[in-house]
Amino acid sequence: MFENKTILITGGTGSLGQALTKRLLEYNVKAVRIFSRNESKQIEMESNIKDDRIRFFLGDVRDLQRLTRATEDVDLVFHAAALKHVPKIEYNPFEAIKTNVVGSQNMIDACLANDVEKVICVGTDKAVSPLNTYGATKLLMEKLFVAANNYLNPEKHRTVFLAVRYGNVLGSSGSVIPKFIEQIKTNKPVTITDPKMTRFSITMNEAIDFIFNATKVGKGSEVFVPKLYAYNIADVKNALTELLSDTGEKIIGIRTGEKLHETLINEDEIRYSWEFKNMYMIANPLYSLFIDKNIKESYQGIKKIEDIQKYSSNVVEKIPTENLKSIIKNAGLLN
Repeated sequence: MFENKTILITGGTGSLGQALTKRLLEYNVKAVRIFSRNESKQIEMESNIKDDRIRFFLGDVRDLQRLTRATEDVDLVFHAAALKHVPKIEYNPFEAIKTNVVGSQNMIDACLANDVEKVICVGTDKAVSPLNTYGATKLLMEKLFVAANNYLNPEKHRTVFLAVRYGNVLGSSGSVIPKFIEQIKTNKPVTITDPKMTRFSITMNEAIDFIFNATKVGKGSEVFVPKLYAYNIADVKNALTELLSDTGEKIIGIRTGEKLHETLINEDEIRYSWEFKNMYMIANPLYSLFIDKNIKESYQGIKKIEDIQKYSSNVVEKIPTENLKSIIKNAGLLN
């Protein structure tokens, strides 16, 4: 899939972008282009990952002309660039629209102009029945990518677009575990929004495996969702307390725009959802490939979801505290 390919990662200096880069460099890729607007992070990444197959492009996804240049002779794109911090976006909503929505359409237009083979956008559970502006912009990103396959015409455009959607990556920038660890190590109480809060859990390696699997099987216009466990926020605090020390806790309440539980597939999407290997696929009912008969012929071993009403973090199996401790240690989050 990656043999001698040129691959572009937008938001490439972020946690996911850097992890994707390291994994891709294990294959015989021709080049990995890192596209981001953060000059300092590019310099830091360049010093940490030394490989002459990496190219660094300064630019913003809001700039179509720069994106068009960056996608020249590119075979595969992972679109991960986004503004993502919920409270900041609630205060600056239109900035998120410029990056997450307009920037995504720019990505689509640039890839069509340069006849890129396949484009994968990285989504989030917050796009499902969105409560906050961030979730709404990521929902629109998904909708743009799914609809972009309407341009598919072998005589003019070969580009295939698909979306992946998953929950919080353990230990990613701005996520809860690094914040809790910092609070404990500085002898401060752990700030918990609500002890009953639940979230889906995925490690960075699991996220990359999932993205690569979706990239391999995706035919265009799908939204892929991994099968995940969930965790309770109080259990995360207890696991870290046992691994480090108990500095107490402080309940601060749910922030503006946050949900108590997250959903990866809602009640309405379940009607169009299928179980496929170790993930789910949400089909696009407006795309001819996704007539039930065509789906069964196109995806070997796929079956319709019939045993769940919705795929939400408060109804799936929770990770026990002991298992959370092992996952945190194995992921190197305490270092």
